[in-house]
Amino acid sequence: MPNTSDLAGATVGQLLIPVENLETAIEYYRDTLGLQYLFSAPPQMSFFQAGEVRLLIGVPEAGQSRDRGSAVYFKVADIQAVYATLKTRGVTFGGEPKLIHKTPSSELWLAEFHDPDGNQLVLMSEIAT
Repeated sequence: MPNTSDLAGATVGQLLIPVENLETAIEYYRDTLGLQYLFSAPPQMSFFQAGEVRLLIGVPEAGQSRDRGSAVYFKVADIQAVYATLKTRGVTFGGEPKLIHKTPSSELWLAEFHDPDGNQLVLMSEIAT
């Protein structure tokens, strides 16, 4: 049974991705990446659904840090197909999907890219062998 007094049983409910221009970010995440758009709370926030996790795309308030540091990994079933689709939509990747790790039962593939604000995004696929 998980300990309810710490994070052992917690799940990630929402991630913040800082952006400079909310309208540009909405178009990118909704139209280019194809994420499910939920709603906006102008002038600083817009929300998208990525599987079980909600993404908050937000413009930091004046004086707040605009630091970037975390990468968001999007787990997809067919990395080659998603890579091809996003390339046709104008996403620039750091390279083609590459095999990162192989075990007797699976392969881990990654393909890195950045949003218009420089946030690191990654396609990730774990393929059974």
